[in-house]
Amino acid sequence: MSTVKIYIVYYSLYGHVEIMAREVQRGANTVQGVEATLWQVTQTLSDVILQKMKAPAKADDVSEIRPEQLLEADGFIFGFPSRFGVMAAQCKAFFDATHEIWKTQALAGKPAGIFWSTGFHGGGQELTALTAVTQLAHHGMIYVPLGYTFGTGMFEMNEVKGGSCYGAGTYAADGSRQPTELELKQAFHQGKYVAEIARKLKRPNPQT
Repeated sequence: MSTVKIYIVYYSLYGHVEIMAREVQRGANTVQGVEATLWQVTQTLSDVILQKMKAPAKADDVSEIRPEQLLEADGFIFGFPSRFGVMAAQCKAFFDATHEIWKTQALAGKPAGIFWSTGFHGGGQELTALTAVTQLAHHGMIYVPLGYTFGTGMFEMNEVKGGSCYGAGTYAADGSRQPTELELKQAFHQGKYVAEIARKLKRPNPQT
């Protein structure tokens, strides 16, 4: 079987989603025959605004993705911070730019997972995933939730933990909180889990 390509496409303003994305990638790359690549969506805020928001510089080792590059992948895991219960505008703008791909339904049948960061409990830990599923549905992609495959980590009650059966998640609070060890373990698990699903769905190339 040829290499299964997983694209982890994310937007991260203050670094929380980026930390999660790197762990998702690490998990995906443990699956034999899988090549997981990190991609960033284009920043839509001006340098002046970013400076006023005290946003750190974007990762210089992760390239920006163009919509047509989605066609190269066999599966996806999209990550973003929540804005009022929905994905950040930068990610929505990226999906809006995929209309030419939508016309051909070229992404139909490809698996996709979702992970996120919210400020607090009421910030959209479940709603952000639910509202993001519409983007996948219009493209005909197969949404891959985590379910309760993360095991006992799903039932942890002794510490604050983001994420749910919809995907991995973290809490940023006022920005000072960083993803915990348990949240990172769930992100790792999600990367591995979605990669395994993508490998099962990909058929061998009859010409190889």
